[in-house]
Amino acid sequence: MRPATLVRLALAGTRTDTARVVLTALSALLATLAGLAALTVLAIPTPAATDDNANRWSEQYRNALFVEPGLRGGTAFALLLLTVPVLALAGQCARLGAPTRDRRLAALRLAGATPGQVTRLAVLETGLASLLGTVVGLGVYLAGRELLHRPDEQGRLALPTDVLPSPGALAAVVLGLPVVAALATVLMLRRVTTSPLGVTRKAARERGPRPWAGLLIGLGLASFAAVRPVMYRFDDNGEVLRWLVPLLFLTGGLAAMIGVVIGTGWISYTCGRLLRQHARRPPALLAAGRLMSDPWAGSRTFAALLAALIFGAGAAALRAYFVAQDALDREQNLRDGGDAGADSFYLSTMDLVDSAVALAVLIAAGGLIVALVEGIVSRRRAYAALVATGVPRSTLSRSVAWQALAPAVPAIVLALGVGTLLGRGLFPKATTGTSSSEICDATAALCDDPATRQQYVRFVETAGAERVPDVPLEQLAWLGGGALAAVLMTVGVGLLFLRVSTAADELRTA
Repeated sequence: MRPATLVRLALAGTRTDTARVVLTALSALLATLAGLAALTVLAIPTPAATDDNANRWSEQYRNALFVEPGLRGGTAFALLLLTVPVLALAGQCARLGAPTRDRRLAALRLAGATPGQVTRLAVLETGLASLLGTVVGLGVYLAGRELLHRPDEQGRLALPTDVLPSPGALAAVVLGLPVVAALATVLMLRRVTTSPLGVTRKAARERGPRPWAGLLIGLGLASFAAVRPVMYRFDDNGEVLRWLVPLLFLTGGLAAMIGVVIGTGWISYTCGRLLRQHARRPPALLAAGRLMSDPWAGSRTFAALLAALIFGAGAAALRAYFVAQDALDREQNLRDGGDAGADSFYLSTMDLVDSAVALAVLIAAGGLIVALVEGIVSRRRAYAALVATGVPRSTLSRSVAWQALAPAVPAIVLALGVGTLLGRGLFPKATTGTSSSEICDATAALCDDPATRQQYVRFVETAGAERVPDVPLEQLAWLGGGALAAVLMTVGVGLLFLRVSTAADELRTA
């Protein structure tokens, strides 16, 4: 098959195929913007130390996140974490209209295409859609860089629009994301066989998922808890800290996130088994059968949302630590004879993190809608057959709600708990060191006179203090409530498609 023919066939299809390509490209665009933003932060040059700038701050910016070199790594890491729900959304969009695509691929096999050619066709479709998104994302990034370059009266910038990542870094993002998407497609198709009679997936499971995801969650928690001891242990070895601490962050975060997402499969299967044993109504029994037959549907559906919740719960634990640290600093200032003022920079920075979490949850909600609608549309013949045999549509609607909410509630609680423990493991308690203050036990006149002041001065040493941060119950409740509202909203949208998908005409769908 010639390359031109392969490209033409990859771009062919129905309106559902067009929607899948557009949504995949949009996901790649968002991931490109997040990646390029992180690279831009890392590309900010650090000036040489001088007498006027011993801290090597970049004074051309207004935001301390860009001014201080030590804060840029965390800022870039937070921006990269935003790509996780975006990539999960891309995975959901790639499954949209899967039955129609399967029939199209089977027709190509019937026309003489080989299995390898059909696989390359599916891979090329995903790669081209992702490449379209990354190229448009690069254009949006460059245009936004010009539009947002607005220095103030002092010549300072709100964003690092005066720097640009290296050409190699730009090419790595624009070309690397489509390659990753294509490789992910190859990985997903490794158990799929496309024949002239249809698409067969060799993924039948004799037993339910095992709770091995707990080991990954434990590894993630242990990695985050080891960060501070490692920093103390290798305090005098900058080379080790430069690669070991980021490795612990990356390993721990990915292990915990993957563990929670995979664990949702075990949660789904367990919820289905419990419903089958104890439920007495048809909606719950129908949901139980579906949850047990495809327990990994929950992992695919809630992946983006759970990743956002872990990030949000960790940010809430971090905010609780900063609140406790700020309170300790204020108390120490008062004991030392100063005012109650303290540096609230980190608390102000957490407001930006909360905005990023809200954006991630919003993106995850879009992925939930796509996943639920795709699941209903792909099973429309089964739903239409149930309606034709006398099952009321209200029963199917409640079954869909059971199927979505039964695994979602415990999975949300698990994600919030893991995220909180990750933050608590990184910052277990707020501390202040010992300090000494100078007190003059005399009148103001004697204390102000340098000749007599030293006779009445005494030094008071204040012991250090420790405080365990509070559990951020309010923020966790808001996160959990928002996630549950997103699930309910997607269920409502899915039920709108359920009525259309249960028409009698769907029984004739090949």
